[in-house]
Amino acid sequence: MFETVLVANRGEIAVRVIRTLRALGIRSVAVFSDADAGARHVREADTAVRIGPAAAAESYLSIPRLLEAAARTGAQAVHPGYGFLAENAAFARACAGAGLAFIGPPAGAIELMGDKIRAKETVQAAGVPVVPGSSGSGLTDAELEAAALAIGMPVLLKPSAGGGGKGMRLVRDAALLGEEIAAARREARGSFGDDTLLVERWIDRPRHIEIQVLADGHGHAIHLGERECSLQRRHQKIIEEAPSPFLDEATRAAMGEAAVQAARSCGYAGAGTVEFIVPGDDPASYYFMEMNTRLQVEHPVTEMITGLDLVEWQVRVAAGEHLDVSQEQVTLRGHAVEARICAETARVSAGGERVDFLPSAGTVRLLREPAGEGVRVDSGLMEGTDVGTSYDPMLAKVIAHGPDRETALRRLRAALADTVVLGVDTNAGFLRRLLAHPDVVAGALDTGLVDRDAAALVEQEVPAEVYAAAALLRQQGLEPVSHGWVDPFSAPSGWRLGGEPAWTPHHVRVPGHDPVTVRVRGTARDAQVTVDAPAP
Repeated sequence: MFETVLVANRGEIAVRVIRTLRALGIRSVAVFSDADAGARHVREADTAVRIGPAAAAESYLSIPRLLEAAARTGAQAVHPGYGFLAENAAFARACAGAGLAFIGPPAGAIELMGDKIRAKETVQAAGVPVVPGSSGSGLTDAELEAAALAIGMPVLLKPSAGGGGKGMRLVRDAALLGEEIAAARREARGSFGDDTLLVERWIDRPRHIEIQVLADGHGHAIHLGERECSLQRRHQKIIEEAPSPFLDEATRAAMGEAAVQAARSCGYAGAGTVEFIVPGDDPASYYFMEMNTRLQVEHPVTEMITGLDLVEWQVRVAAGEHLDVSQEQVTLRGHAVEARICAETARVSAGGERVDFLPSAGTVRLLREPAGEGVRVDSGLMEGTDVGTSYDPMLAKVIAHGPDRETALRRLRAALADTVVLGVDTNAGFLRRLLAHPDVVAGALDTGLVDRDAAALVEQEVPAEVYAAAALLRQQGLEPVSHGWVDPFSAPSGWRLGGEPAWTPHHVRVPGHDPVTVRVRGTARDAQVTVDAPAP
């Protein structure tokens, strides 16, 4: 077993990995950019190394700086977390070249599954069903158009080199294929440096279901059940749960075996996820989409229903240990649901037809994270944390477990209601309202649900009490602290010689809304308050 592991990431996933390393008695090394010098993952690690300025390209994405940090601290292994270099085959090879164990799959598996076209061909040869679509790489625009017309509209254009929804285009009108292909190529080139595209048949009202696999370096591979990831915003997951309310035992077993075959087809080792798209009216018809060769953001829901620590098994497998868990020993207990807390402001467009989720930034002034039976929080936050826009906006994850789905949903809604982050706007309220949506409660999910109903889930008006409370806090801050006589002219009570006391105006701004003037007369303890309507 390793004595020292460098965590080549930041935020909540770095904190999460450090927690398991501590439990295993392994010394942890954090890395940080200038923007993260006071971050929580830096404080919780046993030691930390600065690796560069805020720009990710000069810090978290710099392979030489990460390897130098590992050498300086005597690390024997590197855990990449997710995002940044987690699915970068060059990084995995560089770690091996430096004598470091990469806590993830072999570089060859990362490379193969990172190319969606080759991945699809490989798993299809292993007997795994795939979405009908184009075959071969390097198709010209004309060849892509021809393939789309042969498949039949609607179709989905997808970058071969990356995921996360970037560069994906749903095309329903054949006349728009040319311009949509050009737009998809531009975005793919900008996001991944590779504009290779593939085209697949679009499945209306699909469900996104993924299978967690675990494999060692000695030929043993198992699956740990599925996660339902259908609640997405523009192809980005925001709520995940396990198990799926959609699958029966027979379909779960068949999909699990297909996922294991996909993992074996590329020589996989460690924790990985095989993603499937499933028609909403036919759960028995499932198709391979891609394989994520890393730990997933949503891994806690699997941990909570299986009792297994996936990070621990990643470390053990990387250290050469045998996976001593058989498929028969994997038991799914209860239900778990996860919500991703992101720094963002939801704003409904002027016509009310679209919701924009704009990045939010600021300093966390007050933090209250939920607790209670069945509740888990994976977080990179603490009071005083500066949240910027240099990195991914996800701040934390709130997960709830219960004996059944209804209990897990209820506990998660309550946990989100108890989540307080002042100083930075978050999507916690939006997620709580989403979890109360009748179709979500009923388990009638599909990947388009959030985008269809997002406008109804955004609070249009801020209660007047919110503005009043903010103004009273400011008023209280203006009051002098004294246990004796107070000069009436130094207190913001509005007192004056003759006539009525004056009003003190406070201009209060809630992220995503226009400023509001709140007038306060008297001290905060006994004030009169008038909240003006927002300016037109």
